[in-house]
Amino acid sequence: MDTNQQYDECIDKCRDIFLKKTRDYGTSWRVLRAISVIDQIIIKALRIRTIQEKKEQKVGDDIRSEFIGIVNYGVIGLIQLKKNNSAVEDLDVDTVSALYSENVQLAKDTMLAKNHDYGEAWREMTQESFADLILVKLLRVRQILANDGKTLISEGIDANYIDIINYAVFALILINEGKHVG
Repeated sequence: MDTNQQYDECIDKCRDIFLKKTRDYGTSWRVLRAISVIDQIIIKALRIRTIQEKKEQKVGDDIRSEFIGIVNYGVIGLIQLKKNNSAVEDLDVDTVSALYSENVQLAKDTMLAKNHDYGEAWREMTQESFADLILVKLLRVRQILANDGKTLISEGIDANYIDIINYAVFALILINEGKHVG
């Protein structure tokens, strides 16, 4: 198991979908404020949790596609933080691609550092745990936003987005391996 390669393969799939949607829709997501990005990810994480609990789904998008959506909204969140949503300009596909790559590299670098320290403990986790941990991170970001973006001792919004992206990629890796499939 080569986590580095598996991570890149998952991100390549997510990026491909993201850029195709950018070609279809432009960067309409630029109008989203931080709370709206969080709400979009919450919807996806709660849907995953509902499918896990009910063990059935009635809408076509499967759990894998919802985790892909979480990765991509996490990247949107990071881009929005850096671009500052006060200027809602349309971005061309090349710019979006570069911003996407820059932010997933940040997430990957964080993952590699944590994997060094934690010894890839995530491989023992369940898909249910990833959905729950993503929801925890989202609720934390909601609280940070309610505190006007300030924290006393905790990580900021960007670190939570990075963790959300990495949890979703970990879930995708395990799904691709046929493990913990819900």
